[in-house]
Amino acid sequence: MPNFSHHLLLITNSFFIMKNSTAFAMLLLLVMVLSGEGQNWNITSRKKEISKNSCDLYTGKWVYDSSYPLYDASSCPFFEKQFGCEKNGRPDKNYLKFRWKPSHCFFPRFDGADFLRRLRGKKILFVGDSISLNQWQSLACMLHTAVPQSKYTLARSGGLSEFTFPDYNTSLTLLRDGFLIKIVNKKAGRVLVLNSVSQGKSWKGFDILIFNTWHWWLHTGRKQPWDFIEDGNKLYKDMDRLVAYEKGLKTWTRWVDLHLSSSDIRVFFQGVSPDHMNALNWTAPNARTCIGVKRPLLGATNNGVVEEHPAERIVEKVIKKMEKPVELLRVTPLSQLRRDGHPGVYGIGRHRLPDCSHWCLPGVPDAWNHLLYASLYFSAS
Repeated sequence: MPNFSHHLLLITNSFFIMKNSTAFAMLLLLVMVLSGEGQNWNITSRKKEISKNSCDLYTGKWVYDSSYPLYDASSCPFFEKQFGCEKNGRPDKNYLKFRWKPSHCFFPRFDGADFLRRLRGKKILFVGDSISLNQWQSLACMLHTAVPQSKYTLARSGGLSEFTFPDYNTSLTLLRDGFLIKIVNKKAGRVLVLNSVSQGKSWKGFDILIFNTWHWWLHTGRKQPWDFIEDGNKLYKDMDRLVAYEKGLKTWTRWVDLHLSSSDIRVFFQGVSPDHMNALNWTAPNARTCIGVKRPLLGATNNGVVEEHPAERIVEKVIKKMEKPVELLRVTPLSQLRRDGHPGVYGIGRHRLPDCSHWCLPGVPDAWNHLLYASLYFSAS
């Protein structure tokens, strides 16, 4: 195979012979591709690398990128105030400048216009709690920024929000559902029914579904929306929350296997989004919460910087046993590194209720959607 120098000599000679812009463009393209700077020009061959499962998008690190963020929150007129940390007064800006970089494989730069072209005629559904709202809001802004002249509509009704791009016949729908499991009112009180999904009928009719649940399983006291847990024919005042979580997820997996089995339907589960309410768990001995943290942990996810989340282990276990191929967006380890990415006192609760659970936007959920983009179109179906 001719080497780089040989190709360069041939096109350089052509440039001097032809003396036109075509030869010069050919020369520039060859230099970019063969030197590695033009990796985005060779996406077709790069697809094969990922489709053979040789590429782990989730092992890597956060790197500073001066071209970030991918959008300006002020350019999204539908933006949720609770995620707008910069607008809410956060003075430091470094948290906006970090990009996720896998360690050993090609990761295409997010291209919102390309994403919409590929989504033409498709319907996406996010199902979950306010972390799903975080990700849905992020993707809406990323796509709107990519095609700012394209019309959009936004409709909200109760826990349902639908963002559409009529020019692409594409919709992004959010269905708020903290458990994915039904809560019913009975004589005893409010009952969390572990063997029944909550809104299965509303999950049908979509091409791509991204499910999420975890944070509500930890709520106690006034924030707990149930009084009893029903497991089969037995009623419990409470039980180990990880045990209940696994039982609930198994109910969800059975429903998905039965009702979303078509190969035309892509199903994802968004991995557990970590909170940083106690920074002592994240190698920050002088901090008690995420408040005041301005930089991510810069180590890689595979060098012992973060520990595996117990709820994430359960998610991985139950998904592996499913008949339907469900793809796990393993956002947990990479998000654990971003203790700087939460609103803290720059959310809607301010100092009274600092937020170390949700994420600033622009920010970490943009990387989740970047991974969704790569998983949808650069990995095996």
